[in-house]
Amino acid sequence: MNTRRAAENDLPFQRSHRNFPFPTFILQPILRRIVMQIANRHPEVFDRLGPHTQTGFVVDPVDFPFALYLQPNPANPAFKAIRRAAVPAHEARIAGNFLTLLRLVDAGEDGDALFFSRDLTISGNTAAVVSLRNALDDVDGSIAEDVADMFGPLGRFALNRCRKVAGTSRDLGE
Repeated sequence: MNTRRAAENDLPFQRSHRNFPFPTFILQPILRRIVMQIANRHPEVFDRLGPHTQTGFVVDPVDFPFALYLQPNPANPAFKAIRRAAVPAHEARIAGNFLTLLRLVDAGEDGDALFFSRDLTISGNTAAVVSLRNALDDVDGSIAEDVADMFGPLGRFALNRCRKVAGTSRDLGE
């Protein structure tokens, strides 16, 4: 087992069971705040998505007891935690472990390399996924840092810890 995978096993979410009946309503206000903040800070993302702003994406951190649903509609962006048994209709799905998905939005990992190494699984409308990835690549800075900053020192600490476990070297001031 490589060092990154061994370190990932030390995180509490690794011990969660995929089908654990997690009460997703707890996360909804936090996820709504995140998507609104990102939409306000980076409106250019919507332009880059072009016709895919109405696309429903399922982002599936396979080591979490829930998945996420994203619809990047500029008028009313949606980002919700969803029970695995209740995944809504969607056009595209991106799946991988949490740290892999974090590396994607943290502007530090090549999505193509993750796909070809089988660390990331993509299904459905691949053109929409490519547009989303390109939109995230074009963001100045890191979406993950923007989210961490929303939660102050605790958010920056959590992101630094995840980066350390993921094997990335960037560090936020705590």
